[in-house]
Amino acid sequence: MIDAGPVRWGIVSTADINRKVIPGAHASPHVDLVGVASRSQEAADAYARWWEIPRAYGSYEALLADPEIEAVYISLPNTLHVEWSITALEAGKHVLCEKPLSRHPEDVTAAFDAAERAGRLLSEAFMWRHHPQAKRLAELVREGAIGELRLVRSAFSYSLYDEANIRLDPELEGGGLMDVGCYDVSASRYLAGEPQRVWGEAWYGPTGTDWVLTATMRFPGDVIATFDCGTALTNRDELEAIGSEGSLFLDDPWHCVEPVIELRRERAVERIEVERLDPYRLELENLSGAIRGTNELLLGREDALGQARALEAIHRSASSGAPVQLRAS
Repeated sequence: MIDAGPVRWGIVSTADINRKVIPGAHASPHVDLVGVASRSQEAADAYARWWEIPRAYGSYEALLADPEIEAVYISLPNTLHVEWSITALEAGKHVLCEKPLSRHPEDVTAAFDAAERAGRLLSEAFMWRHHPQAKRLAELVREGAIGELRLVRSAFSYSLYDEANIRLDPELEGGGLMDVGCYDVSASRYLAGEPQRVWGEAWYGPTGTDWVLTATMRFPGDVIATFDCGTALTNRDELEAIGSEGSLFLDDPWHCVEPVIELRRERAVERIEVERLDPYRLELENLSGAIRGTNELLLGREDALGQARALEAIHRSASSGAPVQLRAS
């Protein structure tokens, strides 16, 4: 008999992104957030008190050793995502790993191979994909609301000039593409499939990471996607699917605080409002439901591998100044 109770979750690290995830975990009847781990007991205790989490662990290993915790959310720096996902899976935990899981396809393969060996689930935490806004967008494209899809245009950027911040550390694979550009890549792939060729250009700031990056991707059926991202630009986040007869514009595609799709055809604009839901809560509930057998996992091996291949190709193109052809998967 399938256990219908909430899944018992732990969080590996006290990263800033947790503040967006924890409220949804507390609010969901399908998620029981029981523990958080830090690199010291003192830090874990203080964090657990602040966020009203029952258990605090002074090391990541201690949390993974708790047999009552079924699933973990990993919010460590980029270069630690695969290592600790595999460690958690081998400890018998299901894993939701903060994006990007990796831009190295071989590492993504290793992580999902570990999940299969352990009989556990692994998912990359692109929260925007779980929101009804993303589903409705894809439905409108498939239904021909804009005619034939021809172009996907997107942007995601913000201003960060603290050179000590880990998001600007090349040793931790920081930079615009990995931090926010991965959303642009995710959206382009979601609407157009897997890219056949990419071309990236970047300005590398004082830290050695890409402070501004733009890329063009060519997809099957002659669909083209273009995006820009960066850590040294004004705050911007938008997504537009442009077709032969109109376009679908999202002013808040990633965080979905104001989920509205504008269907633009000729001179008319139709506002398609979508239910306001917490996408971070939805991603936790999706994995929890998959663990309990009540729903399918939305983002698994295939999507994570496609994402890694595209990110690596764009990174290589921007670094070399030449286009990169992707092999058919």
